[in-house]
Parts: sequence; C-alpha cells; structure tokens
Amino acid sequence: MSEHRRKPPQPQGGGRAAARRGQSGSSSGRRAAPRGATGSPSDSYGSDSRDSGGEGHSYGSRAEARRAAQRGGGRRAGSTGPGRGRAAPPGKKRIVDYPRHDKYGWRRWMPSWRLVTGLCIAFFGSMVAAAGIGYALVGVPNLAETATAQNNVYYWADGSQMVATGGERNRQIIGLEEIPKAMQDAVISQENKTFYEDSGIDPKGIARAVFNMARGGNTQGGSTITQQYVKNAMLDDQSQTISRKITEIFVSVKVGTTKDKDEILEGYLNSAYYGRGAYGIQAAAQAYFDKKAEKLSVGECAFLSAVLKGATYYDPAGASSIDPVNAAPAANKKRALLQMQDTLEKMVEYGRLDPAERAKYTKLPKVQNPRSNTALSGQIGYLVDLAKAYIVNNSEETGITADMLEQGGYSIYTTFDKKKVEALEESVQKVYKKNIKPEERPETDTHVQFGGATVDPATGAIVAIYGGTDATKHFTNNADATGAQVGSTFKPYVLAAAMQWGVRDPDGDRVQAQDERTKVSEKSLYSGKNRLKIKEYDGSIWQNEKGEQWEQVNDGDETHGTAPDYKIDLREAMQYSVNSSFVQLGVDVGLDKVKESAMLSGLLESSLAGTNYPSFSLGTSSPSAIRMAGSYATFAASGEQREPFSVKKVTSSKDGTVYTHRTQTERAFTALVADNVTDVLKTVVEDGTGSNAQLEGREVAGKTGTTDGNKSAWFVGYTPQLSTAISMFRYPDDETIKNREFLKMFGTGGQKKIHGASFPSEIWADYMEVALKGQKSVPFPTPEPIGEIVNDTPSPTPTPSPTETEEETPSASPSTSEPEPEPSTPTPSETNTCGPFDFRCKEEDDTGGTGPGGADAGGTDGGVTSSPSASESEEEGNNRGNGNGNGNNGGLFGGPAG
Repeated sequence: MSEHRRKPPQPQGGGRAAARRGQSGSSSGRRAAPRGATGSPSDSYGSDSRDSGGEGHSYGSRAEARRAAQRGGGRRAGSTGPGRGRAAPPGKKRIVDYPRHDKYGWRRWMPSWRLVTGLCIAFFGSMVAAAGIGYALVGVPNLAETATAQNNVYYWADGSQMVATGGERNRQIIGLEEIPKAMQDAVISQENKTFYEDSGIDPKGIARAVFNMARGGNTQGGSTITQQYVKNAMLDDQSQTISRKITEIFVSVKVGTTKDKDEILEGYLNSAYYGRGAYGIQAAAQAYFDKKAEKLSVGECAFLSAVLKGATYYDPAGASSIDPVNAAPAANKKRALLQMQDTLEKMVEYGRLDPAERAKYTKLPKVQNPRSNTALSGQIGYLVDLAKAYIVNNSEETGITADMLEQGGYSIYTTFDKKKVEALEESVQKVYKKNIKPEERPETDTHVQFGGATVDPATGAIVAIYGGTDATKHFTNNADATGAQVGSTFKPYVLAAAMQWGVRDPDGDRVQAQDERTKVSEKSLYSGKNRLKIKEYDGSIWQNEKGEQWEQVNDGDETHGTAPDYKIDLREAMQYSVNSSFVQLGVDVGLDKVKESAMLSGLLESSLAGTNYPSFSLGTSSPSAIRMAGSYATFAASGEQREPFSVKKVTSSKDGTVYTHRTQTERAFTALVADNVTDVLKTVVEDGTGSNAQLEGREVAGKTGTTDGNKSAWFVGYTPQLSTAISMFRYPDDETIKNREFLKMFGTGGQKKIHGASFPSEIWADYMEVALKGQKSVPFPTPEPIGEIVNDTPSPTPTPSPTETEEETPSASPSTSEPEPEPSTPTPSETNTCGPFDFRCKEEDDTGGTGPGGADAGGTDGGVTSSPSASESEEEGNNRGNGNGNGNNGGLFGGPAG
C-alpha cells in the first residue's frame, strides 16, 4: 500500500474496529490500549462492560450511541446504564402484534393493515361458517303439519269450562291450479311485485325489523311473500324475538333455494290468515262468499288480498268488540274498499289485469254471515268477544297481542257468572215472547232489541251481559256499543255535580273557585214548569249562536209544582224525571262539571255528546250498558270507582300465569255525595217512575230513561251488591237496509209508548230477583245532610200555569213558529253534519247524535222559542236538536272507547 495514501480517521471507541485492531496488533506485536486506560471522555458513552454485567457491546461515539438507541439497541439513562437513547417497549414480536412492539405513543395502538385485514377475514369467515351451520340446521316447514293449533279455553267465574275455541284451524290445502290466477296476481301486485325475480328475502325489511326489535318496538312481518309464507308456516313458535327473526331468515333462504316460486306462492295462499277463523284461500272463500276458491271473481280476489292486511280492520262485518271506533263495520267497509281498489289499480299498472275488466269492480262484493262456530251461539259468542277484546286492548298489561291470542294455548278465566248470564237471558226472552209480536204488529214490533249488563260494585267485575238473541246471528253486542242514547238515566250525574262542586254564584265569573260555589242540597228548589225558558247561571236567558232562546219541554207537556212559581225540590224532580229542573240545574252548575261528574263515575269521554248545549243534562250521550252499570256501581260503592273488567287471569301452556287482574280503586265522589245521590235514587224506585223495579225485602236505587222519538228506553238500578243496566231500542239487524236508523217505539209491545218504566224495568226486576237469590239483604248507608237549599225564595215574577196536555206531539210555541218535523234517527258509526239547531236537517249517515243536531241527540223535551221550538214531548227525553253523541264510541274496550 502506498505510503502517500491518507489514512482514514480511526474510531474513538471500541467495538468491532477496535477488536480488529487488537487482533492485528497482537499479531504484529503491538497492542492497542483500551480506551478506559486513557481516561478519555469517550469511555463514558460505551455500553456496559463485561465487568459490570453488560453484554459486551460498546459504542464509540455519541452519534453511534444515538443511532443505536433509535434502532432499539440502547436504553435511556437511568435504566441500567447512563446512556441517553429513547427506550422502545420491550418484548419480542407476537402472532397478533397488538399493541405494536416497534412503535411509540399512539402509533403503538394503531392496528396495522395486516391485522385489520386478518380480523376482517376471520370475522366474515366465521359469519359464513355460522350461516352455513344455520342453513344446515333449519328445515323447510311442512304446511300440512301446521294445519292445527291449540285451542284457547275460556272458563266461567267459578272455574268451570265455558268453551274451547280458536284452535279449530279452518283450512283446506289446495293446489295452485285451483287458485284463481286473479288471486295470485292480486297478492303479488299488492305485496311483492318482484316475487318471481327476488331471492326470497328483503335485506332492508330485515334490517328494519331487527332495528325495531332492538329499540323495543313492535316487530314487523316478512317483507316478501317467501318470508310471509315462512312466518305463517312456523306456527309452533310465534314469539316475536330477534332469535326467531334470524331463524325465519335462514328458513326463508333455504325455502327460496329449495322450493319453486309457484310452490312458495301456493304455500303462502294456503297458510295466510284471512279472518273469521279461515286459514288459506279455500277456507276464506267459504267464510266470506260460501263458494270454492276456484269460483272467486276478480273483485272477490282483490277483496281477499285486502283482508290479508288484517281482518280486524278489513272485514266488512267489523270487529266492534275489539275496537268500537276504528273497527266498526262502516269504517272497515270504507277501508276494505280503498284497499281493494288500490290492488286492482296495481294489477292494471303491472300488466296483470285488463283495464276494461278492472272497471267492473267498483264496489265491495257482498259477504255473508261472519260466524259459523256453533259453540259460540247464544250468549257465549258475546262473552268470548268481550274477553278477547279486554285481553287485546289491554295488551300492555296482559302482554298478549291479537296475533298471539290467535295462535291459541291460553286458558282465560273470566268474571262471568254462568247462572246470572242464563238468568238475564231468560228474563229478556220472557218479556220478549210475552209482549213483542212482530208477526201481529210488523209496523211496531219488528227489529226490537234489548241489551243488558251487570257489574259488581266491590270489584268492577262484569258478572253478566245480554248481547242479543244469538251471537251467530246478531253480530252487534248490545251490552257494548250500540249508539242508543241513555236519556234521563244521565240525570244523577247532574245531581252529583251539584252536590260535589255546587252551583255558580250569579254575581261571579263563569269560572269560579270552589269556595265561591254553593253546594246543593236535594231540598233545593227548581222550576218544574213545562216549556221553561232556560237561563244562564247569571240570570240571562240562554241563547244559541243565532240568538235563539231555549224552551225546555217536560214529558207530556206537563208542568210540575204549584202556582205561582211551580218550584219543586230536586228529590221530587228526580222522582218524576222533570226535565226543566235538571236542565236548569245543569246550566247553573256548568256543563263542564256535569261532564266531569259522568267521567269520574266511569263513563268514557268519547261517548259523551252535546256538552255545549243544555240538553246534555238529559242524556244526549250513548254509553254502553256495561259502562252505565259500572258507572252506577260507583254510587253503590259510596263514590269509589272501579273499571269494569271481564278477565281475572290468563295462563299459557308454555309460560304459566301471564296475567292477573288487579283491581284499582279511584275516589270519584265523596261518600257524602254518592250516598246522597243514592238516597234520592231510592225515591225513584219507591215512589217514582221506577216503581216496577222494586225488589221484595231489598233497597233499590235507580233511574228510568227514554229518548227522542221514543227510540230507546233504559232502566239502570243497583243494590249494594249488584248494578245492572237494561236497554231497549229498535234498530234493523239487516245490513241490506240502506241508511239504517233507530226506529220509534210508539205502539211497540201493544203499548202506547215505551218508557224506561215499562219493559226495561220489568226485565231488571225479574232478573235481579234471581241474581240476588240467596244473598243477604244489605241496606244502603244512611247519608248525612249535604249542601244548602238553593232557590228557597219565591220567584219574583210568577207566571200562570200553561195548559197541560197528553198529546204526543204538542203544537209549537210560540204560535208564530212553524212546527218542526220529527228528525230522523241516525245510523250508528257515521258522522252528522247538521247544524246545532237545524231540526229539519236529515243526514243519511247520521250517528245517533254525532255532531250538533243529531236526530237522536236529545229528545222532544226541549226546544227554543221563536225558531225552532219543541214539537214532541217525551217522558224523559232530551232536547232533540243539540246533541253531539258518537253512537259508536260508547264501547267498553275499544280505541278511544276503552
């Protein structure tokens, strides 16, 4: 090597270079001195020496030490040596390198792309494996094996079996070739237009259903025909859970891959529920049209596809026992027609129906009798309907939906007393057979109907009802919503309001504090004058929005009391059902308080009508017999209100006891108020219009009621042990009659006029004698005096007594007024649009007092001076032109009705 080449600088530390030099030196006879011997500062940057337990590494410079530290070879000062290198996390590389071994700070916790990729592959791989296992484990449902289901067993109050029903699957499986092409097209057009192209499942629908369930909401049915078929066929488990929904998905996928589309469609149409106990298209054709499926017309097929949306709300016969408002026959017909027409339009749109053929079907097809199960004949069908409605409409408490109940397997223990039900039916039939002769008197005795209900005041239990002649022939439960107005049986709520809150101070404001009112004694005096001009609480004459005055008529145009002021006390006014006294009292108290009184006692707000007009106090409302019995039971229980109920307990074959009723008691009135009302109502039975309801050796309190045009009559009465309401009315039980309406009962049963004091009270007494047989006679509490005697001074301007008459239709007053024709009686469940005082108005679809001026909304016992005035008097009727009743909202359990 040239001596003139410049040597590179030598490293200042040990390491491999020093070792090499050491080896070279030893071989040449020269030895390099260790750096530690020189006292060089570079010693302090070496690695741990062997003597100090190190591993023999040493670094010759600060730069090299820094680089080594960055590579992970050094340690920070203060660890095992004085070096200044940054320490990396110790440990060696793992299979799953997380947290990452060669990163610092937040980077240590960021997964590498290899890790993310690996996890994704593992996740999707496991999902595929799970799906494969799930697919392999589930089986394709066998429709024939699902053709039966368990019965629901209903029990009487004493625990004996009433009836087993609900499990008799009315199904006959037929081939697709026997199912009309129109039915196939209707269902596909309405429910799943891509049926023949899709995979059998709807991912969006599935995600929506799972999300809904995760939020605790209601589950949703399958979105495709395949999914719906699977849901229908899996009758062994109808629980609505995420696990069941997942199972349905697997089964749907398997069905979609193993079955032909036509086979799936056939299975769906043979398994779907069409209502009326009919499972499958063949049973549905028989249930609705009494024909085989292959004979169905295009319109009938479109209708049946509409019913698949839910028979409760699409069956033209209605389901008033479940939902009196929304599932009333009229509402269902309208809903079904709209759905049917929509289906036909879609069939045309998708090229499945010729427009000319579609044009033939603009109306609902005629359907037949909805009941066929003879086990539900007589009163049993009404009782079962009532119990089912209670369970379904209280599903938040019972935990049982309509679909769940339909699957069967429940034991339902009702409150119905078999002996009392039979006794009530016998009492009604006895009066009917003896007095009602439709063959002899077709003009007056046809379409006569009765309804009745008994409630236990101590618990609220409905112990008996009379719903009609036969549940398989007469489909409306007359114990529940009928639209028949209650008339003067409403007057006790006026008296209760007067005793509870009092009349308003004539010199005060319309809204007055409790201490500014005067609570009323039953000895208070009110005018019994016929054609009394009703005054506002401040003394001014009541007028409507047109400035017309109110003139209240009494039954038979009769004035009560003696000249010159004709005042009578409230006890006598109740005893003889004097309208003028209670209309004036209602205005003095405030109709808002009268309404509150009725609702506190147990009536539903949806059944109360005409609250802005004086006639409200006379019973323009249409509560059910069940509600009236329950309401009067509040007085029998000294002011304690308990909701009527029909089911004590429900057990399941799988889950044991799933529901037990718990009675809840609310204080509606003070005991002082309730017992004073009872004491006044005792007078009605002892010496007044309700004397036919007397029971030997027992105290009875009650009230009669008759309404406008003599179109309904009531007696509601009670003892301390039982409260019973009986109604009577004429209403055609024939849906083929257009614009059905309540009919007058003049001459019915051979009587000049039907009153609550006649047949209703007669039935009440005959039944209650049997119902209370063997029970100890219990007296009512003796009440303390209540309130102050109002109006105990003579009127300042007495007027002469008008001439009394017994005419049914008195002439109008004043004489300058043109007599008004008798208004028509409305059909339940529609809406009246007549004006409040338009007595000439006649609505084809009026509802028993829906809207001001309803024909049956108030009776002939009232009117206005000038125009119009009363044209007909009734025993206990209501002012005839001013009700707002909702004839179908008086139901016990349905919708807003309960």
